[in-house]
Amino acid sequence: MGYVLYSLTFLSLVLATALYLTRNRWTYLIPLPGYVYDRLPSSFSNDIESGLSSSDFDLFANLAAGDSRQGLDQRAKREVQKIMRNSRVGFDEARRIYIEEGFARNNIGADGKPKDPKFVSFS
Repeated sequence: MGYVLYSLTFLSLVLATALYLTRNRWTYLIPLPGYVYDRLPSSFSNDIESGLSSSDFDLFANLAAGDSRQGLDQRAKREVQKIMRNSRVGFDEARRIYIEEGFARNNIGADGKPKDPKFVSFS
């Protein structure tokens, strides 16, 4: 029993050493994200610098007005940046995709009307 345990330990040590020494040959095969940690901005000025502003979604007005809030929602920023990176689209398009995905999760049509058959609207 001791011989088998010793052999397995030695074999795993040799295998780990071989993998470590040849890591440049096989690490590209492992799918890793393009980033490991992406610090999100926490103020409107940092949001603007990160590209999370456009002519349709103007954060310059908030900054000029001296808005004391912390900036945009952290979770939403992370999702919009992920959409921008994966789909290779601009901020406005990524924001539209994010909103439409939220509509779909909440059973709301792309036009903003609920898909619930029991919904009654008085207009």
